Amino acid sequence: MTSANETIRATPGARYVIGVDVGTGSARAGLFDAAGVMVASAKHDITVFHESGAIVEQSSGEIWSAICHSVKEALALAAIPPEQIAGIGFDATCSLVVLGAGGQPLPVGPSEKAERDIIVWMDHRAVEQAQRINDTGHDVLKFVGGKISPEMETPKLLWLLENRPEVFAAAWQFFDLADFLTWRASGDLARSTCTVTCKWTYLAHERRWDESYFRTVGLSVLADESFARIGRRIVEPGTPLGNGLTANAAAELGLRAGTPVASGVIDAHAGGIGTVGAEGNPESCLAYVFGTSSCTMTTTREPVFVPGVWGPYYSAMVPEAWLNEGGQSVAGAAIERLLTMHPETPRAEINAERSGESLPAMLARLAAQRSSSLSDAVKLAEGLHVVPEFLGNRAPFADPHARAVIAGVGMETGLESLIALYIAGVCSIGYGLRQIIETQAQAGAPIEQVVISGGAGRLDLVRQLLADATGKPVLATQAQEPVLLGAAMLGSVAGGLFGDVRSAMTGMSRISKTYAPATGDIAALHDARYRAFTKLQRVAKEIR
Repeated sequence: MTSANETIRATPGARYVIGVDVGTGSARAGLFDAAGVMVASAKHDITVFHESGAIVEQSSGEIWSAICHSVKEALALAAIPPEQIAGIGFDATCSLVVLGAGGQPLPVGPSEKAERDIIVWMDHRAVEQAQRINDTGHDVLKFVGGKISPEMETPKLLWLLENRPEVFAAAWQFFDLADFLTWRASGDLARSTCTVTCKWTYLAHERRWDESYFRTVGLSVLADESFARIGRRIVEPGTPLGNGLTANAAAELGLRAGTPVASGVIDAHAGGIGTVGAEGNPESCLAYVFGTSSCTMTTTREPVFVPGVWGPYYSAMVPEAWLNEGGQSVAGAAIERLLTMHPETPRAEINAERSGESLPAMLARLAAQRSSSLSDAVKLAEGLHVVPEFLGNRAPFADPHARAVIAGVGMETGLESLIALYIAGVCSIGYGLRQIIETQAQAGAPIEQVVISGGAGRLDLVRQLLADATGKPVLATQAQEPVLLGAAMLGSVAGGLFGDVRSAMTGMSRISKTYAPATGDIAALHDARYRAFTKLQRVAKEIR
């Protein structure tokens, strides 16, 4: 399915950049001018294959095709000729792409379907391998918060080696998805500092892979090959690759051959790039990307080691700065999971569809109508508490075995109790965010404000509840699509519109609205609910 929208009329003769974002469920393309104004966007859905257990896969061929559809449609909507495109940037989920000789896809799971050549970021097949890696206590692990996650790439590579050795042996290249896209566009095998540092254990501050780590964890074969299959040339995001778009890629995208292609980033990091520079001081802001999962990114001048929070990563988002990355394995997906458990949901979904809204948007509207202010909506969830760890705790505990808790549920089955469950769920996401913020502050990485992006964080009610739950101002940028904007900023650097990523961040992003945290009784109520949240977390771990 394809959907698209035009936002503003393009200017003849002006220079534009394209940002491409590949999320879990869709590929999107946005066209931006040099001021960061989006003139058109288009989206094409992509398939997610769920196998038994924790196996989740996708197809790189389908994703590339979806990108091509989206770019062509956005260009058509904006009526911009290819000659006006100065550059293109890509971001994508941190999923693992496995290609054989000649760039052909290889099957990564039991389906044996070669087109399913991607192990998706949320895939947890490598929990056992991650635990064994963590048991080594290798020094490299201190740069991933002390524990590696099964969502990262080396546990997945180890799973492939042990469970599908013939596929591992046949692989020509192992790519992070963003690096696959830039290779597919430019033919350049260079990897991004962002992807390999954040998900593959590359030590960017020392500009090297740690050979002893790979030998210790059972991936000696990659070290023996001098890392030829995972990246020998590592470049910073925004670096122009190859000779720009290859002739084939340009034809598929509807662009001009040679159009500059920027080294890409992980999708959450694109959201950070697209937001935290708006105030001119990235170090004071936490970038919060609230989508299917959530990601928190905190920038510091010096490295800060936070147990349970990934990093510190050097130059992985903001150039020549350190990054700490936390988040929740499910966030928007946790809200969806909660709602599916309620008996009123099927009827509510029909009503939402009739009113042209998503179910969360309808519930947020109804909650606001029942409250004297957005902050007062928390009272609708009185007595109802949620710990939304359906897929474990990514940060600050790095505990993939954690599971969700719902407390205070009665026999109510109507719409009011569904609204209460929704509000409790949104607040619980805020308390998880607060826990990450407090843990980082205690370790030496305090922040002053949260800058939000991501599809699940667009509603005013959600933003206000997050501000109230964390006690921090939540800032929204003018850009309706800050993740797309972040990818486009990379294209603007590769295309020469800006000299570096920091200047693109400042030049193309602005704050539109600030949501101040509540004070007084509402703040005290959130403090009490937060104490309940942490207590339920502890009890769940004890009884597990």
